[in-house]
Amino acid sequence: MTNNPLQNITGTILLAGAGKMGGAMLTGWLSGGLDPRRVAVIDPHISPEITALAVKGVALNPDATTAGPVETLVVAVKPQMFREAGIRLKQFVSDKTSVVSIMAGTTIASLQQVCGGAVVRAMPNTPAAIGRGITVAVAANNVSAAQRAVADALLRATGSVEWVDDESLMDAVTAVSGSGPAYVFLLAEELARAGVEAGLPEALATKLARETVAGSGELLHQSELPSSTLRQNVTSPGGTTAAALGVLMGEPGLRELMIRAIAAATKRSKELAK
Repeated sequence: MTNNPLQNITGTILLAGAGKMGGAMLTGWLSGGLDPRRVAVIDPHISPEITALAVKGVALNPDATTAGPVETLVVAVKPQMFREAGIRLKQFVSDKTSVVSIMAGTTIASLQQVCGGAVVRAMPNTPAAIGRGITVAVAANNVSAAQRAVADALLRATGSVEWVDDESLMDAVTAVSGSGPAYVFLLAEELARAGVEAGLPEALATKLARETVAGSGELLHQSELPSSTLRQNVTSPGGTTAAALGVLMGEPGLRELMIRAIAAATKRSKELAK
């Protein structure tokens, strides 16, 4: 046994779906010390990057016989493809298999119905591609401590992990952190557009917006101060920042817009689960 939980995994990890998120997870697993010979990938359109991993021992599109007993099935297919894909995946699931899903709006109950197994439902986000994601996970009642530990190790390979006990929270989680990177990218997009409107050259406005959002995010990541304190530290009374915040924090302002946006995304997540 080592201090690295990924290196301690001895069973087969079957990844179903090696797109952007699934591929990011696989990269995180291998760079984090998971033995490539422990990994199998199922995807009808495997990329050249994933195909190249076969020489290291990653099995590509095995059937149930060649894959052997699967310890953990990680489902990273698009939610709308799950019903069809699940029929094929069920053959890999035994009563000892845990099923870790990262599909939005797909409930534990539906996963149990289609695949069986001991289900962990998780919601990562796209910064997982650079190892800076955050994932929220919830486990079904029949998930053992050992299975949860393996799921945690696999999810933590792309960033931090938070566990909750109430599955109903996952719709709001999806709205805040799952969809959240798009809101931040929109901020950078509109900040650059406003800079152009104020007279800046487009290239300079884009550079300033991107670096400001990225740098502020890193400061937020490294600082132990609340985001409200960091905001206040930038804001001099009666200064330029205060003038802009008077607009953003006015009525109607960013707070109201964000509440409405998160409510809309939460509602849609619930609809997808039906």
